[in-house]
Amino acid sequence: MGRVCHFTGARTTVGRKIHYRGLPKYKGGIGLNISGVSKRKIKPNLQRVRALIDGQPVRIKVSTRSIRNGLVVKPLKRKYGWTRQQKASTGTA
Repeated sequence: MGRVCHFTGARTTVGRKIHYRGLPKYKGGIGLNISGVSKRKIKPNLQRVRALIDGQPVRIKVSTRSIRNGLVVKPLKRKYGWTRQQKASTGTA
């Protein structure tokens, strides 16, 4: 899926950009007149991150809002050395 947040479902939306000309009435003019309406796309700020999904690290597209709100759980970057249980399970002294 392209440009869709994995958690919030935020996706590209469409809207309009309205251009005005003229002086507002409160400033002494005759009011603002619409001189042009153009289409625009509003895209979410998506980032590709590694996150834990069902206990597995997976690359997903996530909006920055969901990262900020703590919906993304990131995996450990690396395991530092062996633990005692790992040494005992391999049988080395």
